[in-house]
Amino acid sequence: MDDRTAPDPEAARPDGREREGAGTGRGALTAVLHRTVHQAAHRLHAVAAAVYLLTPDGGELRAAMIGGSPPSVLTLPGRMGLDSSYASARALAEHEVAFLAEPDPFADPEHGALAYPYTVASIPLETEERRYGALTVLRTENRGGYSDADCDTLARIGDRLVDLLSGLHARGVAIAPGNLPVLIPLFGTEPPAEDGDPVVWGVPGLPGSAGMSLLYALQRLTDMLNRATTMEHVIGVAEFCVMAPLGARALALASAADGRMWVLGHSGASARLVRELHGIAVHSGTSAARALLGRPLFVRGAPATLSGPSDRSRSGPYGGDRRSEREGKPEAAAAYLPLVGSRHVVDLPMADAAPVVGVCCLSFDGPRTFPPEERAVLSMMAGRLGSAVQRIELSTGRQALAESMQKRLLPAVLAEAPRLTTTARYRSAQTPGEVGGDWYDVLMMPDDRVLLVLGDVEGHTWESAAVMGQLRTAVAAYATEGHGPAALLGRTDRLLSRLGTELLTTCCVLAVDTGTGAVEVALAGHPAPLARLPDGTVRRLWAPANVPLGLHVRDPYRPREHTVPPGTVLVLYSDGVHERDDDDVRERLGRLDRPPGIDLEHLADRLLESMPGRRDDAALLLARYEGTEDGTAPRVAHLHIHRRDLSGVRQARGFVSECLHDWRLAELAEDLVLITSELVTNALVHAGSDVDLRLRAFGDRVRLEVRDSGSDPPVPTAYSLTEEGSAQAEHGRGLYLVDALARIWGTSPSGRGKTVWLEMGIPGPAGR
Repeated sequence: MDDRTAPDPEAARPDGREREGAGTGRGALTAVLHRTVHQAAHRLHAVAAAVYLLTPDGGELRAAMIGGSPPSVLTLPGRMGLDSSYASARALAEHEVAFLAEPDPFADPEHGALAYPYTVASIPLETEERRYGALTVLRTENRGGYSDADCDTLARIGDRLVDLLSGLHARGVAIAPGNLPVLIPLFGTEPPAEDGDPVVWGVPGLPGSAGMSLLYALQRLTDMLNRATTMEHVIGVAEFCVMAPLGARALALASAADGRMWVLGHSGASARLVRELHGIAVHSGTSAARALLGRPLFVRGAPATLSGPSDRSRSGPYGGDRRSEREGKPEAAAAYLPLVGSRHVVDLPMADAAPVVGVCCLSFDGPRTFPPEERAVLSMMAGRLGSAVQRIELSTGRQALAESMQKRLLPAVLAEAPRLTTTARYRSAQTPGEVGGDWYDVLMMPDDRVLLVLGDVEGHTWESAAVMGQLRTAVAAYATEGHGPAALLGRTDRLLSRLGTELLTTCCVLAVDTGTGAVEVALAGHPAPLARLPDGTVRRLWAPANVPLGLHVRDPYRPREHTVPPGTVLVLYSDGVHERDDDDVRERLGRLDRPPGIDLEHLADRLLESMPGRRDDAALLLARYEGTEDGTAPRVAHLHIHRRDLSGVRQARGFVSECLHDWRLAELAEDLVLITSELVTNALVHAGSDVDLRLRAFGDRVRLEVRDSGSDPPVPTAYSLTEEGSAQAEHGRGLYLVDALARIWGTSPSGRGKTVWLEMGIPGPAGR
């Protein structure tokens, strides 16, 4: 092709009229640039060509026009500094042709791949009086370097462009780039398919089909990742847009932390891939670990019929025909892509290089090639996957921080009170990163009354959580001084005015006299508590609604007294437990069945299961007034075990045995001691935290509670005949023992962890 085959900027339309815009300054410049990139791409057998022009202030180069085939046209930077390492900038700075051919950092060419699968040549566009920019062409790496003849051809095209630009400048046309380059398709610049390349993208022999298919996959992956909010979403997107189109057998995403790699998610037949990745050291020298350096690794693999040493003469820079170490054994292809954005498409200068957040690993059933343009798109896909992984891990970290802060502000354990059994639940809202202001507490007053508190600071900000922590501390202090519910709310309201916040707080406070069943209720704009009576009837414990804390009114908060019979369950809750504008907790509580000896843990779980969508955080505090016919309190004993106390299990067994003998319940000792040993051992081994053990004996039953800071509930695991299954089951068999011996058992989240609890009936007359 010569100059006559390219579009002529001065050519007229077939109807004899001047082409639209050709006579204008901008139109003439566009036509000149179009002619140049068309000639450069075709005459140099390049996949893309671009003209970079200096900005009016001469501070940087910007792409004015890029022509070629996708996806190569998308790999060219849109702007660059004059002192950057790009070939275009170096050509203008050094006043001579410049090349970009990055060295492969790996000694073995069969394991490495160039980070940029194109070779680049650029020449300056300048005269003695004026600098315009640079002309740049891209070739796929398998076409080799640029010969002297290629450089001469590029120089002639560049000289012709300089003459045309000088003429336009003399006519007063501004030679300057736009904010974004003009992209033009140039058919015939697509790289030919190599022998043996799989037909994955587009229709063979149809110009532009493969490139458009590649860009569609890239665009669809980008769009889907923008909506991804969990790591499961990212894995699903990678499976749909990367793994399936490539025909990969397995996919795994792994991140690097604490010097090791950890699998974030996987898809397909990935068991072997996960075993190879999870937990390996980042300096282990494996292919995945080496990809963390920022360079993609592509392994072609080798068919089973090939053996012996590699034919290095046929190997490309992205991997040759590797042979198995064992003769006759096939080697499957694989790809290891660093999850990091490509620096070749970053237009804005960054303070630091983009970090490699992980690796995307693909494995195939057999050998395959990885054409350069496919590898270019895979690198761009990996960059988008890396951005999504980094964003989700940041969001997950923020959510974990928010939940950790929330748990730390809630009581670790509820205070033990005679004749009053309590449990609580907290469930955060579904909005990631938000912190709620709900809290609950159980406090002992100097006159032996028990104070039940549940409050809600408005908003879902860090300020809400901070104010909540301050108010919870203040309420605890006022309760220790002996102030009743109404006086406590009044003092807290005055304190809130001195905290310098405009947030309002609603609160519900109950003072329970466990000797008489008297309940004093005071509200600060909060829903009234509920009382579920022994016969299943549900009624409200009415009290004046008053106003929320923070309005600083002069009228004192007014309480109201009630009396409840033994067996009554008191329910305090926040707004998140019921539908907005429809307080249906009373109705839901009344619909729940009442089995004999209703259990608070099951009741709390069922109330939360039937709650509406989690638009708001929810707090729930339940207390059952036990009472006794003979006027005596239930027997209660408590033991604290430090997490590193090797004798803790033995102490727990002795504690339970001694308590049961003292309470004349020795017939239960053997079973309860065995269960205690299992539960305490599991808590010390798996939770790795301090363990609290509480034993309570009522008239008809004994209750054992084991608390730790672990958040994962224990799961019973059946026996397995496989080695892997047996190892996993080893830690869940104790729960089958609990299930066999206990009358009822379960697990429930507490303020900072979980509680495993069980109840056993007392045999004989005491248990009737």
